Amino acid sequence: MVYREKDLDGGSPASLDRVETGTPYDETLVCPPHTTERKLVNKIDFHVVPFLCILYLLAFLDRVNIANANVAGMSGDLHLEGHEYNNALVIFFVPYILFEIPSNILLKKFKPHVWLSGCMFLFGLTTTLQGVVQNYSGLLATRFFLGLFESGMFPGCFYLLSSWYLRTEAQRRYSFFFSSTTLAGAFAGLLAAAIGKMDGIAGYRGWRWIFILEGILTCVVSAAFFFVLPDFPEDSKWLSEDERAFVVNRLRSEQGASAVERKTSSKDVANVFKDYKIFLGGFMYFGLIVPAYSYAYFSPAIINGYGYGKIQTQLHSVPPWAAAFGFAMILAYLSDKTRHRFAYAVFAVCIAIAGFAILISVHHNRPLEYAALFLVAMGCYSAMPIIVCWFNMNLGGHHRRSVGSAWQVAFGNIGGIIAVYCFLKKDAPLYTKGYSICIAFTCLSVISCIAYYIACVAQNRHREKTVTDVGLTEYEKTELGDLNPEYRYLV
Repeated sequence: MVYREKDLDGGSPASLDRVETGTPYDETLVCPPHTTERKLVNKIDFHVVPFLCILYLLAFLDRVNIANANVAGMSGDLHLEGHEYNNALVIFFVPYILFEIPSNILLKKFKPHVWLSGCMFLFGLTTTLQGVVQNYSGLLATRFFLGLFESGMFPGCFYLLSSWYLRTEAQRRYSFFFSSTTLAGAFAGLLAAAIGKMDGIAGYRGWRWIFILEGILTCVVSAAFFFVLPDFPEDSKWLSEDERAFVVNRLRSEQGASAVERKTSSKDVANVFKDYKIFLGGFMYFGLIVPAYSYAYFSPAIINGYGYGKIQTQLHSVPPWAAAFGFAMILAYLSDKTRHRFAYAVFAVCIAIAGFAILISVHHNRPLEYAALFLVAMGCYSAMPIIVCWFNMNLGGHHRRSVGSAWQVAFGNIGGIIAVYCFLKKDAPLYTKGYSICIAFTCLSVISCIAYYIACVAQNRHREKTVTDVGLTEYEKTELGDLNPEYRYLV
């Protein structure tokens, strides 16, 4: 445990801030005289968080707007039968899962502002093309390429966020970024309700305009984002030289050297998977992806089954997403304040389980069933950013973090394949099988969280009891990352 000077605001004297780390702090490091640490973190917030939030909001919107398009008549116009709509959903996940780790490696190679903005333009273009498909095969093709071009968005953004913030200040930023998904879900309903009224304009059905307009918006924003998306701290142009040095060293004081300049090799990738905690991180996220995607893709259909019309269904899909955003930010604030992750993650998952328990057991009570959807959205979409932040920020070094963060998201998204077959037309309106599967997977997430918590606590205790000064060089410590004996995991 070490202490460092931290100037809390412009006029106040420096105070001591306790930092949980086993890495020696550079006592010569001082915040540049023209600013304070808080002002500098606020500057980082302004240049990093909003742009990543908008990027992922549009990515998630382009991914799930197919649910709103389906309510607006897509399946009927394309003559989709049986499981064909579900197949169109699942094909997205094939390239999305396979290319997440390669994408994070390429992001580091080409720099985030180049890679992310380029992928953003391509998935926006693909979304637009979804609006002009004429048959089932065309829909499958566009969904496949949408998954390919979106594969780097989520793990890439989380990887980039983790490169800017200390572990004890990261959760609010992670949750705010992740809440882009809840805002996207809310916007999807509102936009679909508005765009659906364009039915017949230029000879296109309303569901086609949903894809076309939202895809064009993404392409336009991507062009601007080439110039404004942030890179890693070491490459940032909007920080002065002394600010950049301070930011890099404040991160090193907690997490060790990042080795951003170091190339990630296939051996590095293999070495990451020698740590069993990597697999626990994957299962924590995997258990939540099934209920989360089930909600994102099928909540409009579930709400439609309560007897609402098309426009009312779109509008009623908005409030649960808005509630999820507020709840996620409350838990994130408390998690950072208490410097704890485990209890908040498990609590949020239990909220989701309660929602599914109501949905599977209560029927013909529209207000209660609709309220249960709030619990599902609030629980799933609050727990997921906590779990991802907890796992990502416990990975030390760029090479371990880039691979580990991509692995967690890639493995977790296998659950997306399961989710798209959980809620079939023949099971409507009760969806007993779907709700049962979601409960089972949320329980898997809880079990995995408990196992990961025990693993982190056990390793921290073991390192406290053993000699940490084993003569490792700074290079060797960097190579080990969080496996460095001096490193302590946040629980």
